[in-house]
Amino acid sequence: MTIRVVVADDQDLVRTGLVMILGAQPDLEVVGEAADGLAALDLATRLRPDVLLVDIRMPGLDGVEVTRRLAGPDVTDPMAVVVITTFDLDEYVLGALRAGARGFLLKDAGPELLVQAIHAAANGDALIAPNVTRRLLATFADQAPGVPVQPIDPLTEREEEVLALVARGRTNAEIATALFVGLSTVKTHVASLMTKLGARNRVEIAMWAYDTRRVRAG
Repeated sequence: MTIRVVVADDQDLVRTGLVMILGAQPDLEVVGEAADGLAALDLATRLRPDVLLVDIRMPGLDGVEVTRRLAGPDVTDPMAVVVITTFDLDEYVLGALRAGARGFLLKDAGPELLVQAIHAAANGDALIAPNVTRRLLATFADQAPGVPVQPIDPLTEREEEVLALVARGRTNAEIATALFVGLSTVKTHVASLMTKLGARNRVEIAMWAYDTRRVRAG
């Protein structure tokens, strides 16, 4: 199955490089390019790619607003969005995650991590650059207002284990290996967590884990 991607970045050289990296993958196809946020929103709306790769700082609309309009809490059919940036700033990452992004990468992350993030987003997983994952989710927990939403039903012991691994950025395959269970079993537990927590994706599961202090930074 080919994963269709739209790439949005206002820097021509960066955008060209991203397109070349993704286009070299046998199962990825870049179906559109945009140089500003308004064009990215229009292209993504018309083409409905499997994944939108968007820079966080662009003219017109920034990447956070584009993400919010395509994947935000009020969107009926949210799109998989991966946000990239040169700037390792908490406010950018937190804004992107709250807006519904399924991934966050620094532009110097390298081709391998970029491709992994696209695949993860397309498969319903989330990938955040390892060097920022824990700090950023912990920061979100520190800034989260009010009392954390409690699960509809209590989490099982196995769900607690899966929760902790999701919060640490592990993929389904890595969780299956760590817990000595099948991949389908992990997917079932993740789906159950989303239902119980009212989470739309793995990023929100991870946020909840840090928010409730079930997982701590460090």
